[in-house]
Amino acid sequence: MKFNMAGQYAGRSGSLTIILEAVVDYDLWIWHVFFGLSSSNNDINVLETSHLFANLVEGIAPPANFVIQGKEYNVGYYLTDGIYPKWSTLVQTIHDPRGPEKKLFAIKQEGCRKDVERAFGVLQSWFAIVAGWGCFWKKHVLHDIMIACIVMHNMIIEDERDVDATIEDHMEAPTPQVGRVIDENTRFQEFLTRHRQIKDKEAHITLRNALIDHLWDEYTNSEN
Repeated sequence: MKFNMAGQYAGRSGSLTIILEAVVDYDLWIWHVFFGLSSSNNDINVLETSHLFANLVEGIAPPANFVIQGKEYNVGYYLTDGIYPKWSTLVQTIHDPRGPEKKLFAIKQEGCRKDVERAFGVLQSWFAIVAGWGCFWKKHVLHDIMIACIVMHNMIIEDERDVDATIEDHMEAPTPQVGRVIDENTRFQEFLTRHRQIKDKEAHITLRNALIDHLWDEYTNSEN
């Protein structure tokens, strides 16, 4: 029996596409990719399906410690657009910001988010197979092609980095010590607690407000 999968892979433009989720920094280095879902999904479904926060929920993710407005944080965050959910690990922009503080934050946040769009553009310019038609390839072959292109993309970015640029020293995260948990119920409860912390809307709002105040303090201090 055969099933017509074309409808599942039809995007808003009507053409058949497959979703690529990526995390990119200002250097255009691609840190995380998740490729293969049909474009009939939305950003929320993709986020729920991807393994981006898998290690964090399992308690084996490398630490990300920083201080904003005097408060210590131990989990990193990602910049997203407004369609994503209000999780503690995601920082959205502000639509129709009111006041100079929120307007400055929206400009900075949306400017940094352009990095992922620039990375996609560079990826397509370097590898024509990414920008071309893939109708004649099987999905697992497309996955291997995409991953190979992203690996080569990162190799090129690493090779072309400015060797004279200021580079911050980062200590490599220690290897997590994972011990055997006898009480499986305790282990499961800890998993649920971390899962709830990731989806904490109040923590999301608190972090965004702290970032708004932090950026405004830096801006006013530089003006003075």
